[in-house]
Amino acid sequence: MQTGLYVSLSAQMALERRMTTLADNVANSGTAGFRAGGVTFDDILTGLTNEAVSFVSPGDDSYDTAAGALQETSNPFDFAVQGDAWFAIETPAGPVMTRDGRFTLRDTGELVTLEGHPVLDAGGAPLLLDPFAGPPEAGADGTLRQNGQLAGAIGLFSFHPGPNSVRYGNSGFIPGNQPEPVVDQPDVGVAQGFVEQSNVNPVHEMMRLIQVQRAFEQVTTLMRDSDTALKDAIKTMGS
Repeated sequence: MQTGLYVSLSAQMALERRMTTLADNVANSGTAGFRAGGVTFDDILTGLTNEAVSFVSPGDDSYDTAAGALQETSNPFDFAVQGDAWFAIETPAGPVMTRDGRFTLRDTGELVTLEGHPVLDAGGAPLLLDPFAGPPEAGADGTLRQNGQLAGAIGLFSFHPGPNSVRYGNSGFIPGNQPEPVVDQPDVGVAQGFVEQSNVNPVHEMMRLIQVQRAFEQVTTLMRDSDTALKDAIKTMGS
């Protein structure tokens, strides 16, 4: 009976982690560039082969890499990635990959995020523009022109968030490895005047959240019944 309690506790911990992930997805369904998270679990067997007990692993983070819908804003400092690539920004935690392309221009000419983090070019350097030349015009490849003159290019990087990635802020990831710049790929580019929305389907995530909550309640009931049965057995044996 004690083994059953441990197995139930293992399942409860896994369900709680899944609930936390789903709740985070729902909370960020309106966050620009957000990638829905998930958790993958494995079975962990203990004991002898004929008496093995299966527990749930702690789980590994996973992420839905599908692109979110594009919303037109007509803001010349809003950019959306088209294709399999990411923007890079410089933060106190180091370079961060993001699909949130809501940028602005400082008086010093730095192109930065709404939080003030510098946007990087393909070489990993902060992107500098002429603050007196007006809004830039972006080409499909991310090149930026001001008054018809080439002023720079927004860096696009190849990146796939996985277990070795760490979330940063609402829609960023600290990469586990150094991302490679994307160069001369016709299916990758930038759309100016657009913002990529979250790829979360809030209705779908709410349904999954309700299912996990019910499963959590069922496991709790099972643990309570097992504990009651154990106490009754002890009383019976003691008498």
